[in-house]
Amino acid sequence: MQTAGQILQLIRNGTCRTRKELIAYTGLSRSTITERVDRLIEAGYIHETGVASSGGGRPSSVLAIDSTSRLVLVADLGATHARAALTDLTARPIAEEYIEMRIELGPEPVLSWVRQAFQRLLDKTGHSPAEVCGIGLDLPGSVDHTSGRLIRSFLMPGWDDHPIAEVMRRSFDVPILVENDAKAMALGEWWSSWRSCPALVLIKVSTGIGAGIIVDGQIYRGVEQAAGNIGHVRLREGDDRVCTCGSRGCVASLASGQALAADLGVATSRDVVRLVQAGDPEAIALTQEAGRTLGIVLATAVSLLNPGVLVLAGDMAETREHYLTGIRESIYRRSLPYTTRNLDIVTSTLAGNAAITGTAVLVMEHILSPTTVDSSLP
Repeated sequence: MQTAGQILQLIRNGTCRTRKELIAYTGLSRSTITERVDRLIEAGYIHETGVASSGGGRPSSVLAIDSTSRLVLVADLGATHARAALTDLTARPIAEEYIEMRIELGPEPVLSWVRQAFQRLLDKTGHSPAEVCGIGLDLPGSVDHTSGRLIRSFLMPGWDDHPIAEVMRRSFDVPILVENDAKAMALGEWWSSWRSCPALVLIKVSTGIGAGIIVDGQIYRGVEQAAGNIGHVRLREGDDRVCTCGSRGCVASLASGQALAADLGVATSRDVVRLVQAGDPEAIALTQEAGRTLGIVLATAVSLLNPGVLVLAGDMAETREHYLTGIRESIYRRSLPYTTRNLDIVTSTLAGNAAITGTAVLVMEHILSPTTVDSSLP
């Protein structure tokens, strides 16, 4: 016997668009379907949006998710920036706020800005906190997805084991989900452009290097929630450059935006991007070489996972494909031809909004899951 929450999933994924289709697909009686659909309408999960074409008889009302009845607040926290957004239940941004801010300032000032930005977004759009059904935050570190605590990050001193979800819940008594930024970006790219692809890998290259893996539409997190730490693969033993993790020879110490910034004598990965976009020959040469270096590791990932799409995101995705060219060179040179035959190697289509979209999708999937929906209905 399918619950109201399961009925909602049939409507969400397009399996059934009308009561008549629900009756035929589930085998439930007309009265049962009517009762469950009416409960979902009354709770604001779905609404009627017109009529379906009919081969005869009275046309049926089309059922669809009511994306505006509930709102989601999300924050994308990077090493040197913070972005907050208010979205609907299709992950569509309604309003956003951005600031240059270093996450190493610590959890108190950063999360304080997030809480205040959330309130400003609600005030600006004329919405109340009561309309918010969930909150999501993504961070540049390994996250315990269940507890909402940061497990470890080499870019976030003072954040380890900080109760992020608990702190945010003091201001908003709704489900709070916390995720790694590269994993959120991977989900955002998959949702936006690659939903027909069964396996996608996203590489974020900004201050550091991280990866997100999507398999059959789900984030792969690993046993210790640490899947995607590709930046700390040790590539060159004996190299004198020390990584943020304390080891030497990690790919992040050789090919990240911060590594390139140090080689070029500038402050940040954004400065590297500006040099490349201005046509600086040294910056272009070093950027392409960094891409080739990371591509050595990614060739192994391609052979291991055999993804259909590899997406380059983060600051270095904005280098006019110079970094991506280096990645392609190494992958095609080092991988078996049949593993790359149907592999798309591309830059992010969402750019700075990938993490916002992915984090919103994460919250949306939780809020609209059968278990959550059924527990919320009277």
